[in-house]
Order: sequence, then structure tokens, then C-alpha cells
Amino acid sequence: MGKNSYREVLARASSFLEQNQLEGHMIEYVFLQRKHWNKTDYLLHMHETITAEDQKQIDEDMAKLLAHYPPQYLIGSEAFLDYRFKVTPDTLIPRPETEELVEKCLKLTQKQAHQALKVVDVGTGTGAIAISLKDKRPTWQVCAVDLSSAALEVAQENAQQIGVALEFVLSDCLDEVAGTIDVLISNPPYISQDEYELMDVSVREFEPKMALFAENNGLAIYQKLAKQAQSKLAKDGKIFLEIGFMQGPAVKELFQAAFPKKQVSIHQDLFGNDRMIVVE
Repeated sequence: MGKNSYREVLARASSFLEQNQLEGHMIEYVFLQRKHWNKTDYLLHMHETITAEDQKQIDEDMAKLLAHYPPQYLIGSEAFLDYRFKVTPDTLIPRPETEELVEKCLKLTQKQAHQALKVVDVGTGTGAIAISLKDKRPTWQVCAVDLSSAALEVAQENAQQIGVALEFVLSDCLDEVAGTIDVLISNPPYISQDEYELMDVSVREFEPKMALFAENNGLAIYQKLAKQAQSKLAKDGKIFLEIGFMQGPAVKELFQAAFPKKQVSIHQDLFGNDRMIVVE
């Protein structure tokens, strides 16, 4: 082989991914993140001959990407709202739809922005929801809950890195959470076993099953949260939940039955899919 430039190597790798029905831009994304290069850096270097070390790294990353390994796990982070969050195979990779859940929560609690609300994020994973809320609402007492101690460690690292102080609780839903809750927020596991086959291979094979799947057609965790919240939610407390796009009516019904006096509404994401339930 002659001496190849960065541009030639990445262009070839990218079209090879596309031939294999994968997103071509993934390899460039991973490579630039690894090098800490932005687009400008890349434009400055792209015609240089690639180093043997960088070529080796691209080959290794390509092998993983072709096996559907998520690029976020390769580089160990993902952007969410204002920050990059450390991600590991112990945590779900934060998604744009979950950013919308955080924004919805901030918008509908605007009047309580400066109060000392007790806010609980169930199934925190990387800590993306809890940390983003605490960052925007410093007076809130935010508690990040997960059933995986490995996920909680990642969330703690992210909180330290970003510079916010949270409470971390190892708990199955609200079992170990003490006190009255003003805001309950959660992106729980909500995929049913039937939907397993429809999922992207990278999600199915590599993201933590415990953070994805739930019994009872994906409704088990909502059932548990609805039951527990009855005794733990403050009288004027609010609940914000992410849901699967086909679960709106079922989850709405669950929470309406648990909270007959509250208003329960279904909200859509940017793609127009049912994605959130708000109880207020």
C-alpha cells in the first residue's frame, strides 16, 4: 500500500461501513473524538499521511463497529444537553428523547425553580437526568437511584466531573428512598420481550439488558413506580416518565388509576411519537 492520507483512509472506512448497512460517519466521529480533534483540526490534518498508530486504531475500531459495537462505548462518552457524560457497558447510552424529558420537567416546574424540592431520578444510569436537573436547579435536592452499583459509580464520576452534588441510592425503584418526593422522574426499562427482535443489533447485544427490558409487556417498572409513588409523592408532587412510543395509553391508565385526582397527560417527542407521561 502507498502512503494514505487521513482523508483517504477515513473515506474508505466510511464507505465500507455503508456497504455493510451501517452509518458511514461513525468511524470519523470515533476517530475525531479519540484524537480530540474538532472539524477544523481535521481540515488542517486530513491531507497528511496517516501514522501507523492511527491506522491501527482505525482498524481496531472498524472491527468493533462492524460487529455493531456502539461508538459511544468505544470512545466512552456521549453528549447530553450541556455536557459529555462518561458511558460504559454498565450504563444505557443517553438519548436525545431523554433530553426532551429533562426539558419538559424544567419547563413544568418553573415556579419551583428556587425551592428546595426533593427530586428523585429512578434508573439514573450515567446520571444524565439527575445531573442535568441539579445543574439547572442548584437549590433542588436531587437523588439518583439505580439497581446497578456499577451504573451508580459511573453516575458519581459524571457528577464529580461536571461539579454537582447529588445523593446516590442503590435501590430497586423507590424501595430504599426515604422522605417525601416532590418530583419523580424516570427513564425506566420499558422494552417488552416481544420487541426484542425489532431492536437495533447494537442496542440488543451491547447495552445493559437490565436497563432495557421489563416484564408485563414492558410495563412492570411503571406498575411498581405507580404503586410506590402513591405513598411517597408529595400532595402536589409531579411525575415525569419516558415511555415506549406504543405505551402511552397503558401507562396513562396506570397512573390515572393510582392518582385519580391528578391530571395525567401523554406528550410527544420531536418525531411526533408518544414519548412522555406527565402526572401533575
